[in-house]
Amino acid sequence: MDDPLEQARERFLAGVGHFEAGRITAARGAFEAALALAPDRPSVLGKLGITLFRLGDWPRAAEVLARALISDPGHAEARVCLGLSLEALGRWEAAAEALERGLEDFDGGASGWLALGRALGHCGRFGDALRALDHALAREEHLAEAWSVRGNVLRDLGRLDEAAESFRRAIDSGADPELHRYYLAASEGRTLPAAPRRFVESLFDEYSVDFDAHLVGELGYRGHERLLRPLLDGGRRWRRVLDLGCGTGLCGSVVAPHADVLDGVDVSAAMLGQARRRGLYRRLEHADLRDFLAAHAEPADLILAADVFTYVGTLDDLFVQVRRLLAPDGVFAFTLERDDADEDFRLLPTLRYAHSEAYVRRLAARHGFTVRDIITDGLRTDQARTLPALYVYLQ
Repeated sequence: MDDPLEQARERFLAGVGHFEAGRITAARGAFEAALALAPDRPSVLGKLGITLFRLGDWPRAAEVLARALISDPGHAEARVCLGLSLEALGRWEAAAEALERGLEDFDGGASGWLALGRALGHCGRFGDALRALDHALAREEHLAEAWSVRGNVLRDLGRLDEAAESFRRAIDSGADPELHRYYLAASEGRTLPAAPRRFVESLFDEYSVDFDAHLVGELGYRGHERLLRPLLDGGRRWRRVLDLGCGTGLCGSVVAPHADVLDGVDVSAAMLGQARRRGLYRRLEHADLRDFLAAHAEPADLILAADVFTYVGTLDDLFVQVRRLLAPDGVFAFTLERDDADEDFRLLPTLRYAHSEAYVRRLAARHGFTVRDIITDGLRTDQARTLPALYVYLQ
């Protein structure tokens, strides 16, 4: 009978041959066969983990590479691939730690430094993020994503002129022009009608898993409860509630016991997945708000939009559609980030919109609504300050 270790060695060498020839799936099979014969062998674990990373199997790659590094902590390539896998999984702090250590001894190229910059930015280590991004750009000057991430880090630091220049470089390097013109406008103090769908969709898809814990737990968000309280205290039962930008279902969880039917719409499929788990909604649709409203005719006697219009500037067309769908005895209730400037609405450096009370009152009058109430109160914290909001109730 052949020696199991010799069989493991043969399969390992076959895997190396497949890997070097670009036959990555075959390499995985050979390395897994070798590992079955020689469990926990560091060289096999390292190669298998790197192969899994190349195949995009981030969870398994992270698990295998972590095991490899226990026995061989000096395997810098494995550590970089671990960091890249963790970054793909959104585990930013662990990714930053692995990439910082790995890139000391292994040249991860521009993509490795870009990933480190992205992870450090998510961790709030903005100065370190900029240094990592500069390393990436020194290796690949026209790396559009590095310019984009750099612009957003500078924007977070309040260095808006430098951020704008980075966004221009991103556009020149081939970055999505619609998305980066939005970033550029926010950095230059200009206002556009609305955030690009791609921006909102990707933001909340990424945010979906930790959304409730971060928004409610860390940022103290209670906007959904504050918005609904005056509507529920009177004991009214709502025939149909339409939850615009329903997200994970925070509003739905509060209003569902008071509604015969609850429907929701959101631009983020991942957020809808979280809402669906609550089991509260009759129907959930993945769509842009404007498209959804224009395509439907079923009336609702309560239409909600909690912390939704922060990504929409001009509200005229939405008011037209809501007026059409709102039942005669219905209420349209929504929150806005309040703007005390003279403008109707502004795109802020935060990439959110703020609206003035005067603008809301003009829209209400123009589209046949009666202002039931407009209340000024806090929405949540942002960088240790409370964001002022308008809680608007129209009939």
